Amino acid sequence: MIGISQIGVYIPDRKVSNLDLLEKFDVNESFIKEKIGVLRRARKQPEERSSDLCVKAFDDLNKKTSIDVSEIDCCVVVTQNPDFNIPHTSAIVHGALGLPEECASFDISLGCSGYVYALSIVMAFMQANGMAKGLLFTADPYSDIIDEDDKNTALIFGDAATVTLLDSNAKLIPMGFDFGSKGAGYKGLINEGKLHMNGRAVFGFTATVVPKSITKLLTKLDLEKDSVNRWYLHQGSKYIIDTITQRLELDKQKVVFDMYDYGNTVSSSIPLLLCHDIDSMQVGQKIGLSGFGVGLSWSSAIFQRIN
Repeated sequence: MIGISQIGVYIPDRKVSNLDLLEKFDVNESFIKEKIGVLRRARKQPEERSSDLCVKAFDDLNKKTSIDVSEIDCCVVVTQNPDFNIPHTSAIVHGALGLPEECASFDISLGCSGYVYALSIVMAFMQANGMAKGLLFTADPYSDIIDEDDKNTALIFGDAATVTLLDSNAKLIPMGFDFGSKGAGYKGLINEGKLHMNGRAVFGFTATVVPKSITKLLTKLDLEKDSVNRWYLHQGSKYIIDTITQRLELDKQKVVFDMYDYGNTVSSSIPLLLCHDIDSMQVGQKIGLSGFGVGLSWSSAIFQRIN
C-alpha cells in the first residue's frame, strides 16, 4: 500500500523577529509568545519562487534517503502561490530535478488543508495507476503577498517548503480521512493583491469544525482519542492549537507545537512537524493530522506506523 516513506524540508535561514515589532503593532511579548506563538518568521530571498523552495526541500530529502529520480512516477505541488499562473509549478520542479518524461506532474491549489487533502489524492492516484514512487511538495511563500503593516497577517506567516516521498515501502499508511468545506466563508482569508484575514472569523470557524472533524473521524474508525499517540495540527497560531486541544480534551503532551522560529507556513506546517518524528515512531503507533484554514477548508486523517 502507498504511504509516507520520508520527508524533506527547507526553511530559509533568513528570519524576521516579531519582538522587534512590539511597539509598531502595540503588542507585548506575552501576546507574541502565548497567543500567536511566532517569535521569528522565516523569509525566502526576494528572487526565490515556490519551485526554488521545492528543489531545496528535495535536496534535504535526498540526504535522508538517496533518490533515483528515474524511478519517480509522479510529481505534485500543493501551492496557492505558484511561480506563474501558467505553467503549473510542478512542471518547473519536474524540469529542475530532471524527472523522467513518463512522470505525471500536476498542482493542487489548496492552502492550510492542502497537505492532508493531497495525501489522499496522490496516494489514490498512484494506486489507481500502478505507480510505485511519488513526490508530494508543499510550498506557500506568503512573504510575497503579506502587507508588512497589517497586524492580522504580518506577525504570523513564514516561508518554507517540504517534500514527502510516497511509495509502497512506507513507514506510515492511512487508516482514514475526513474532509469538509465552508465556501460561504471564503472571504475570511483572501488574497486581493495583498493577503487579508478576518482573524475572528477564521478562529471561530477553526474552533468549531476541527474538533467535530476529528471526533467524526475517530468514530468512523472506531478509535478512542487516547489510542492516538501524537497529534499534528496545522500551526495556525498557538491560541488555535491550545483551543482545539482543550475542546477535544487531548493530552497536551501528545499535541505537537513548533512554529516559534519560522511561523505559520500554510500547506507546509504539518509535514514540517512530522519530519522530526517519522524515524523515531514505533511500529503500531497512530498519529492524527488535521489541516484547516483558507477556503474555508479542513481535512483530518489518522495514519499508523507499519514498519
